[in-house]
Amino acid sequence: MFVVLKKLNWYFAMQWKRYTIAVVLLLLTGIIDIIPPWLIGHMIDGIHQGTITPSRFMELMVFWGALIIGGYAIMYVWHYQLFGGAFVLERLMRSRLMRHFLRMTPTFYERNRTGDLMARSTNDLSAIAQTAGFGILTLVDSTLFMVTLLIVMAAAISWKLTLAALLPLPFIALAISRYGKRIHERFTDAQQAFGGLNDQVLEEVSGVRVTRAFVQERASMARFRATTDEVYGRNIAVARIEALFEPTIKVLVGASYLIGLGFGAYLVFRGEITLGELVSFNVFLGMLIWPMFAIGELINIMQRGNASLDRVLATLGEQPDITDAPAPRQDAEPGDIAFERWTFRYPSAATDNLRALTFALQRGQTLGIVGRTGSGKTTLLRQLLREYPGGSGSVTIGGVPLADIPLERLLGWIGYVPQQPVLFSRSVRDNVRFGRPEASEAELEEALRRAALLRDIAQLPDGLETMVGERGVALSGGQKQRVSIARALIAQPEVLLLDDALSAVDAKTEAQIVDGIREARAGKTTLITTHRLSAVQHADLILVLEDGAIVERGTHAELLELGGWYKKQYDRQQLESQLDEDGEQAR
Repeated sequence: MFVVLKKLNWYFAMQWKRYTIAVVLLLLTGIIDIIPPWLIGHMIDGIHQGTITPSRFMELMVFWGALIIGGYAIMYVWHYQLFGGAFVLERLMRSRLMRHFLRMTPTFYERNRTGDLMARSTNDLSAIAQTAGFGILTLVDSTLFMVTLLIVMAAAISWKLTLAALLPLPFIALAISRYGKRIHERFTDAQQAFGGLNDQVLEEVSGVRVTRAFVQERASMARFRATTDEVYGRNIAVARIEALFEPTIKVLVGASYLIGLGFGAYLVFRGEITLGELVSFNVFLGMLIWPMFAIGELINIMQRGNASLDRVLATLGEQPDITDAPAPRQDAEPGDIAFERWTFRYPSAATDNLRALTFALQRGQTLGIVGRTGSGKTTLLRQLLREYPGGSGSVTIGGVPLADIPLERLLGWIGYVPQQPVLFSRSVRDNVRFGRPEASEAELEEALRRAALLRDIAQLPDGLETMVGERGVALSGGQKQRVSIARALIAQPEVLLLDDALSAVDAKTEAQIVDGIREARAGKTTLITTHRLSAVQHADLILVLEDGAIVERGTHAELLELGGWYKKQYDRQQLESQLDEDGEQAR
């Protein structure tokens, strides 16, 4: 049951002062809480026997009032320390998770659903925080406070009456033990189901346009209803076990009351205890109800916390499959890029995705990469980003093997514009300056001009301050691509990777962007993958890929002379472009 506390031992050691203060004050509060019932019995006996004077009675009342005020102050401090510690743990674990997410590679996100990761970052962390806060409270109250009460009851009133009243306790322990195991299993299942629900909600919200376009609202609702029913069923299974705690303990506590009152009255008649002591004993017995309930709450919270902590630790325990070399080259500098018989296969693939690639690109040159869909264009760019492990052959930058360059240093050289632009729910200005927050207004405007975005900015309702919405939903596909391009250009990277980044813009805008990139990237290396060959006509070297292998290479003119796939594709695109122009003129 207390395995979760052992797993959190590192945190309790870190915050030992906070928890020491909280536990000591909790114990002091328990001692203070024991005094009033004793005073009640003492005053009843005094009044009954006529030994308490009015002045003595007032002294006891003032003392009682002071206890209430002192208890309030102490309770405030331990509450702040204990539950403040729970919030600190939640913040710390959430920060650790976020750092972990930021350093993990794509294979991690292929194995884990986004919704499940969100569930671990929210519900699971809340359950862990409950363990470090309310869990410690129930632990102290169900052990130390209860033991203190029992000692006072046995020593100050009657050990026989105390022993008799505690006869139902073993049954409470037995019931709690059985319920606890079932809660752990069912709560784990419930959390997994909640992760699946999160994942489905994310997919449905992000794909709502497609759902409505295909009139699949009813089918979507049916799928969502089935998922919510599953989550509901699993949480109900947890609730059924939790619901057994309180009735079970109430019945057994009621039995304790019955024994205490009946046997206590018998002892009063025999003169072994006084009437005041019997009243005090019954008040103490009432105070035992919470510690007994606390045992049930303790098991419940510990099992929930243990299940959630296991899920979070399993996530934190996954290691990135791309790490720095044992002795990385700190002197590495951006330079020529060279692939020498490089072969690569994705971890989940059955065949090689890149096959024996060999080419060299001098610093400051532009490389165009073209080919059919699925030929390996994006995969080639990902080799420079070191997103996946493995591969045979060699890839070097500036003569240094890619694996020997510190990862942070390598990525600091590179600007990347992916096929699907990723924008944040902020303003256009914030999204562009994300690549370089300290950029000046002049540099911002220059990047927007190079990306052919200035005219669009003027048409947006709030200009640069326009909020792009979640994932850039307020912008068109071409605008999102150009914001992403401007973000990469403002960072002024040594190596720029454009992964089919012009697919959503028209030919005229594409020409403007290409010219802007050529001007801005003079003397710097650029790699462009594209289906539209006009975007790479200016490249110093063009590679044509097919099934992960280079089947044609050369400049634009050389490839046209070669008369292969590149020339056929170029002629087809030129014809389509001419037909489009003729159609516009006809209108």
